[in-house]
Amino acid sequence: MGRDPPVVTAAPPRPEVDAPAGPDGGPGGVGARVLRAVPVPLALIVMIALAGVVLGRVYADPLLTRLTAGAALGSVLVSVAARRLPSWLVAPLSVAALAGWTLLSLRLAASHAALPGSLGEVAADAARNAIPRLLTAMIPVEPAPDTVLVPVVAAWLTGLAAAEVALRAGRVLLGYLPPVLLYAGALYVVGPNAGPAVGPTVVLAAVAAVGLAVPAGRAGPAAADPVAGLAPAVRTAVRLRLLAASAAGVAVVVALAALLAPVVAGQVDARPVDPRRYVEPPQVESLDENPLIRISGWALNPDQKLLDVRTEAGAPDAGPPRIRLAVLSDYDGVTWRVGATYRNAGRILPAGEPAPGATTDPVRQEITVADLTGKLLPAVPTPREVTGARVAYDPATGTLIRPEGLAPGLRYTVASVRERPDTNLIATANVPAGDAVARVLRVADGAPEQLRRLATQLAEENGAPYARATAIADFLAEHYRVTADAPSGHAYPNLAFFLFGPRNGGGQRGTSEQFAASFAVLGRLAGLPTRVVVGFEPKADGPVRAADAYAWPEVLFEGVGWVPFDPMPRPDEQPRPVEEDFRPKPEDPPPSEVPAPTVEPTATPPAAAAPDGRGGPGGPGTPVLVGGGLGGLLLLVGGLMLVLAAWRRKLTRARLAQGDPGRRIAGAWRELTDALRLAGHPVGADLSAAEVAERARRALAEAQVAQVPTPHPASGGEVGELAGLLNQVAFAPGTATPAQAERAAALTTGYVAALRAARPRWRRLLWTVHPGPLRWRR
Repeated sequence: MGRDPPVVTAAPPRPEVDAPAGPDGGPGGVGARVLRAVPVPLALIVMIALAGVVLGRVYADPLLTRLTAGAALGSVLVSVAARRLPSWLVAPLSVAALAGWTLLSLRLAASHAALPGSLGEVAADAARNAIPRLLTAMIPVEPAPDTVLVPVVAAWLTGLAAAEVALRAGRVLLGYLPPVLLYAGALYVVGPNAGPAVGPTVVLAAVAAVGLAVPAGRAGPAAADPVAGLAPAVRTAVRLRLLAASAAGVAVVVALAALLAPVVAGQVDARPVDPRRYVEPPQVESLDENPLIRISGWALNPDQKLLDVRTEAGAPDAGPPRIRLAVLSDYDGVTWRVGATYRNAGRILPAGEPAPGATTDPVRQEITVADLTGKLLPAVPTPREVTGARVAYDPATGTLIRPEGLAPGLRYTVASVRERPDTNLIATANVPAGDAVARVLRVADGAPEQLRRLATQLAEENGAPYARATAIADFLAEHYRVTADAPSGHAYPNLAFFLFGPRNGGGQRGTSEQFAASFAVLGRLAGLPTRVVVGFEPKADGPVRAADAYAWPEVLFEGVGWVPFDPMPRPDEQPRPVEEDFRPKPEDPPPSEVPAPTVEPTATPPAAAAPDGRGGPGGPGTPVLVGGGLGGLLLLVGGLMLVLAAWRRKLTRARLAQGDPGRRIAGAWRELTDALRLAGHPVGADLSAAEVAERARRALAEAQVAQVPTPHPASGGEVGELAGLLNQVAFAPGTATPAQAERAAALTTGYVAALRAARPRWRRLLWTVHPGPLRWRR
């Protein structure tokens, strides 16, 4: 009988070694797994949020800190939720979530800043101007769409990169690099505008250490000893190598700490670099840099409506306030300039302490722009809050601008604090001196001697600063007339003609431009810190017209602040001749005032004059007197011509070589238009730059046909290139380069030389000394 087949029985399966069950029933417990998975993402969120805390120290509101914390939380959570998805799918999902959070942040910031416009317009504007406005914003920065966009996007992208590296790739230490770089960037942007961030830095280091200390792997025997499954000899060798590597790492860390600790400690008290010094703040055009030249144009069009004002709140017993357009503190002997450094500002402007004893009145006005052009934004001094328009502000002068320029229909509201100084303190107050006020005490070279003598005379008769200022204002009010058709100009020659020119020749009359500029210059010559302010007559409600525009001077007193003065004449008074109160005293008395020696009369009469007309012995004859008079007259005329030629050269150098490239290009264009006017081809204000260039080309061609000129490298056709540079400055401010400014100067110099060379010889001489460019409107 056959044998039964053998029975094959399977060996019992080998029991697996599982991790000890936790209280939640799973391997190691669900709670334990959660505790191991939370520390690293939480550390990343806190580190990124701390960067927002550091940056938020220069912001006026905690909104930025909240938005960056939300960006940190959202970016890390998106990566955690999508960790089981393919890596290529995480970035698109995170960017889509970033877009939603960014739009929400922009909406919240726009609502916080009360900015007009739709969300699309606000987002587009923020995307175009976020970085420059962030680095040129005034401290403290108001959270606005353009000042929160970059920090929010940077925080989200940092969280995305850090979570992917630390969680998906398991490189926790390398995943810390993006948050640390973001934190360092926040410290750099803050710079010296806030105190040391000691607390946030300590918290950052502690959170990073906690994230590294908590193990992220799965608990179990294998996880407890990674070399447990190796052979004894191999295990011993691996452990020795790990020990050696750990010792070497500790040694490197200790060495770096010993080397870098003194360097880091030495930088604790060092002042950080402000990145704003590398970014050019908003600029204004030449017309806004010197709005004083607009006074005469407004005086000729008194009915032009510039603004519409409605006062919402104010002190009823204080009367309507003045509306200020600009404060001009710099004078170079040719023009007064604002010379301000504008910083992008939010609704709330930095507030200064009022002068001791000054009365402050809150004023709130709604202003609607009509025909006023430029970038300067009118407001009652001193503005504290602006809504309805994005502004840039200069705290030193209190001048506001709208970087985009004014437009008809623009409506904005300004809340200001009007200061009224204590009049009891002004009479005895002194004026400050030193480097802090050197800007408003500086007297440009070339001041006419007559101006110096007049200032000295008024200062000698009045000792106290307030008495000197009052004497200057009274002198101008009593001796000069206001006329609307007076030519514009406040250079030294213009002021000398206004103060001392003959009445029948157009002197001793002007607009508020000449009155304010003369007061400011005479005040500085008398030791008073002065400035010129351009604005509008006090207006509570209703339209502000061109006739309301005027300029007034201000003087700085210690403990009082800037005090305005009124040098304008009274309407019902006739001006007295200047000669009645100002007679310059020569150093030597005239011969008629020298006392004659006392002699005893004699019986011998004096010798009679000779029949040929010559004087007696020792006296000069008639030919000598006539020759001396003619010679003196020639010397006087020659000296006057030399002075005029020197002033003309100085004006040309100031136009072509001073200021930024845009101003130099505009100065080159003024040299061209002055040359056309000297050649008998004046250009009107209604012509475009291209039309003026065409007229300049024809003028040069006609002059060369009339008289064969000396060969010159310039031609009329090159003026078209200069017109293109001028259009670039007008329609794209801030884009002109120094090379373009030098090219404009070369084109203008060549053209003017060619046009002058085509004139007759005597007209060339007259061209050099013609005083017209010194007084023509610029």
